[in-house]
Amino acid sequence: MFRRMYSWLVLLIGVVLIVLPFAMSMPSKTSAGQKMLDNFHPIMQRANVNQAVDYYNTTFLPLKQVAVEGVAAANEETAMMSGFSAGLHMTPQQLNQYLAQRYPAMARLLGGMPTLSPVFSRVPAGLAFYEPLVMTMKNNINNYAQVDSLPNFNLFTWFFVVPGVLLVILSLLGLGIFSRKGSNIG
Repeated sequence: MFRRMYSWLVLLIGVVLIVLPFAMSMPSKTSAGQKMLDNFHPIMQRANVNQAVDYYNTTFLPLKQVAVEGVAAANEETAMMSGFSAGLHMTPQQLNQYLAQRYPAMARLLGGMPTLSPVFSRVPAGLAFYEPLVMTMKNNINNYAQVDSLPNFNLFTWFFVVPGVLLVILSLLGLGIFSRKGSNIG
């Protein structure tokens, strides 16, 4: 009596272990998880994360000041060029030609200030947006390494299905399904 009841319970558990991973779309989800781990693998290596943090702190954060001043400078560029041309007794066109010949990079930078202003205005918000990403990467190097050290995620479905199949077989043996006495075959 109890043996049959336990066999039915084991059969139920086995069937659940077989059906549940597929009902939850585990094969496609674990495949996506493995692809994500594989894609992040080069990015989440300690040296790469440290380099990203270094770039953020030593390159991009200091450029914030340039961007903030660049927005203000773009608004002053026309007045500055008019002031310089008047002070040098040149027309604005003559000053532009002079700068282009003697200081070409500076002339291009000054001429580009109005178009750079919208880009510069986005830098502080961009830095604020990316800071949590960079810090999250930094703070999760070890967590990523631990997850990445797990067996291939594509195998996880089978970690449920194989024991489920074994439990189904054991329960069917316990219920006498495979015995001659319980068989309906001739």
